[in-house]
Amino acid sequence: MKDIISLLPDSVANQIAAGEVVQRPASVVKELMENAVDAGAKKVKVLVVDGGRTSIQVIDDGSGMSETDARLAFERHATSKIKKAEDLFALSTMGFRGEALASIAAVAQVELVTRRPNDELGTKVVISGSRLEEQEPVASPVGSNFKVKNLFYNIPARRKFLKTTQTELNNIITEFERVALVNCDVEFSLFNNDVEIISLPVSSFRKRVANLFGKKINTQLIEVNVKSSMINISGFVGTPESARKKGALQYFFVNGRYMRHPYFAKAILEAYSQLIPAGEMVPFFVCLEVAPEKIDVNIHPTKTEIKFEDEQNIWKILSAAVRESLGRFNAMPGLDFEMGDIPEIPVFEDTGKAVSAPKVSYNPHYNPFNSPSSREYMKKEMPWESLYEGLGIDKKFMGQEPAFTEPLPEVNEPASVPVSEAMDELVATTIASAPVVEEVKEEYLPISQYKGQYILIPVKSGLMWVHQRRAHIRVLYDSYRKQLDERKGNIQRVLFPERIDLTVNESVALENIMEQLSYLGFELSSLGGASYAIQGVPAGIDGLNPVNLLMDILHSVMEATSEVGEKMFDTLALTMAKQVAVVVGQVLTADEMNTLINNLFKCSVHGRTPDGKTIIYVQSDNEIARNFSK
Repeated sequence: MKDIISLLPDSVANQIAAGEVVQRPASVVKELMENAVDAGAKKVKVLVVDGGRTSIQVIDDGSGMSETDARLAFERHATSKIKKAEDLFALSTMGFRGEALASIAAVAQVELVTRRPNDELGTKVVISGSRLEEQEPVASPVGSNFKVKNLFYNIPARRKFLKTTQTELNNIITEFERVALVNCDVEFSLFNNDVEIISLPVSSFRKRVANLFGKKINTQLIEVNVKSSMINISGFVGTPESARKKGALQYFFVNGRYMRHPYFAKAILEAYSQLIPAGEMVPFFVCLEVAPEKIDVNIHPTKTEIKFEDEQNIWKILSAAVRESLGRFNAMPGLDFEMGDIPEIPVFEDTGKAVSAPKVSYNPHYNPFNSPSSREYMKKEMPWESLYEGLGIDKKFMGQEPAFTEPLPEVNEPASVPVSEAMDELVATTIASAPVVEEVKEEYLPISQYKGQYILIPVKSGLMWVHQRRAHIRVLYDSYRKQLDERKGNIQRVLFPERIDLTVNESVALENIMEQLSYLGFELSSLGGASYAIQGVPAGIDGLNPVNLLMDILHSVMEATSEVGEKMFDTLALTMAKQVAVVVGQVLTADEMNTLINNLFKCSVHGRTPDGKTIIYVQSDNEIARNFSK
């Protein structure tokens, strides 16, 4: 029997590894930017075409590579970052596995031009699908110039599952921000289709945050700075006023590397527990510095998951640091122990003499209502009649005759009765005196509203409960969906346009849905950069903040897994409906309830919301009777 196990060719192994390392164009941008930073570059330029589908180019002025290194860099597990296993616990660079370039070259056409400062000529290497096609000396500037074309050209299935151009561009911007944010001593720029969309000069960390996410956030940041033997914490957290439900900017960095850490994010949120509403999030940009041997970054190919040796103590230090910063900037109440300008308090001196307690004297027979001044005031006649002359008002309302001729019933002091017994008696009396309803009309008419959340309706089979907010969401969703399908929006012009400042990522997403927003009733005009003016809003959103409404719609689209065609319409209509619908606890009039129920039953689907939540529950007569059978 023949042996069936064999070694895979390097090209196949590289494609398998690429499935984890290179997931989309943004992965290529991340790996090449991190390599540039590791090479000591002071200027990094990123150029993408068609959201990275056609071309990705990263140019840096780093240390460059020799002719041999330029070729060897594309082999699996070829790296200059580590030499032995122990080096994994003393990492000071972003990369260390030596898989990125080999994985990229396995699924794309790569061209590298590089030169070291002391070399007269550089080296050009061309590789397609892990196969070396060309290597020759060329004239080039110092540094490295990577150009990756036709990503996944040899894996059609992977290329087919790439998202839209705008979505892939959003992901590239996200990875660009993560690398650029923490490396403030490096100048970065990003171009899309030869148009510069981000330019970041060398600056401080706070200035880098403002350059990336807008000047407004600069006024909402509180500095955090704590040093201890276990960990050093620096960066910024947002003020309580900066909290939002969606799209909060939250970044963790450890030793200059971006990471995701929900456990530490809870530590920051814990400090805001009494300051922001439940369900809202605050922005933060927090940098952690720990000894390299205290963390393990070799957890996931993307290197965004990091294990800490003592997470619980770091959690406590982080939470205390944020609380201290909030208290220092008067964002939360605290005790002030400053002794600078406090007044002097005289100290009691013991002279040896007996001290008697102070005495209070008062007149036990004093009654303010029996004083002469009060009696004179009560007896004083007021000219009420002259004030009502010519109005034809009955004299009994002018003080001449009492309005009520019958004496008020005498009030006796109630006996001590338990509250439960009194309530039972009241309920029994109410039921006994209530008229008997012999017949209920078989119509969908609300009979009452329960706790501002449900509408109760008598139906033939029993009692129908309608969730009023979900019912309103369904009605509004169908209405907005119809507007989107018909490309007609009811625009209400505003007298004073509202300004909205976005991040670059948000601006790209907004441009992608600008036409669809006009169908909903928004009218926007660009003010340059990532700022816009809201000139018109949808009719019927009185009382809502148009800026917050637009931001919620924008972030819902950005979080959606697919934003093309009908699914984008669904996301827009549902988000809009949820924002405009009545809130839980809102009291409705009888007419409002009738209108809502009638509109609900006109919908093609009235039993569930667009996202699958129950709207109607019918409690049968048998179920009601069974509960009263005991």
